[in-house]
Amino acid sequence: MKLIIQLVLWVIIIFLGWKLYNSVIGPVQFNKTKVERYEKVIAKLKDVKKAQLAHQQITGKYSGNWDSLVRFVDTAKFAITARRDSSYADVEKNKAYGLTSGYFIDVIVIDTLRFQSVKDSLFKGDRYKTMMNVPGTDAKFELAAGKLDKNGIKYSVFEAKVDKTVILEGLDSDLIVQETQVNSVDGVNGPNIRLGSMTEINTSGNWPKLYDKATDQ
Repeated sequence: MKLIIQLVLWVIIIFLGWKLYNSVIGPVQFNKTKVERYEKVIAKLKDVKKAQLAHQQITGKYSGNWDSLVRFVDTAKFAITARRDSSYADVEKNKAYGLTSGYFIDVIVIDTLRFQSVKDSLFKGDRYKTMMNVPGTDAKFELAAGKLDKNGIKYSVFEAKVDKTVILEGLDSDLIVQETQVNSVDGVNGPNIRLGSMTEINTSGNWPKLYDKATDQ
């Protein structure tokens, strides 16, 4: 009986030790995996931002459809321009004063020098063709675009997002719930990772700067 009691006590000790170890190491491992997954997701969203800003610059609006956005990157071109100062005679004023060339109107002339492919300008290779796919999952980012009225002026807006539960699938469920409720300076706040907004004039992401390289900031 004494031996059995000792074995039972050792089993309890080992179990409690394992629980204690997991309570300490579990969150550490969770955070490490979370950061790795978030970095891959955010890299994709940065590609989406490049494509959307180019789309807005050329067409005057953002795209709310992945196929349309990819097709745009495939085919669209930036106009490479140069600005120069110029002037021309103010005929009416000169005529009124009986002058031949006394008054001139200053203007800025924009010359189109050439056109350059959006694809070649923004992306190396064809990774833009998969920018809609959430890394490590079978899911796609939710994408929306439209107009937002601010003080009578309509602004183009867009939003691309994915739920954290999709990104963190397979990890500790309790820690995932905690992560969806994060609200801190150095965390990704809210239940999703999001780029842009349909309710604000904003093209930034909701992640902290620690996920950005110096060249991104």
